[in-house]
Amino acid sequence: MQLEIDIEDWPAPAAPWGDWAALATRALNAVQQVAPELANPRLETSLLFTSDAEIHALNREWRGRDKATNVLSFPMLERAELLALAPEGPPQMLGDIALAYETCAREAAEKDVPLEAHAAHLIIHGLLHLAGHDHAISAEDAETMEALEVLALAQMGIANPYSEN
Repeated sequence: MQLEIDIEDWPAPAAPWGDWAALATRALNAVQQVAPELANPRLETSLLFTSDAEIHALNREWRGRDKATNVLSFPMLERAELLALAPEGPPQMLGDIALAYETCAREAAEKDVPLEAHAAHLIIHGLLHLAGHDHAISAEDAETMEALEVLALAQMGIANPYSEN
């Protein structure tokens, strides 16, 4: 998969994380280990690091929710289409993801985790949504998605964000 990354209104990440594009690439590589359907070379995804104001506007326009949120995902393929996609052929847009800086930073501080770790979690979460996983469908779907997130984060050396510790 190719990631098209646009970074607006996000300060440089702390060492040793590299830059946001490098972190996003690491998150993509990790999630591809647990969700191999995302490793299809034809896939393209856009990832926007932006402000709460922009996320608020996107959420209002496309989801009818008049508030900011941490991450938005806009899938362009159904899960069945993704799973049936042959590796040869023209590029295929999987979807778009957008992360809101202020909300992500606040949540990271509340959880007492580095912003970079929380951002990696949200990128993985967004990619899994684009792959057709949805925690809002049922408790079983939520458990499956959470387990995939935890496995992908472990690939990056990031602790389970759902643990009670």
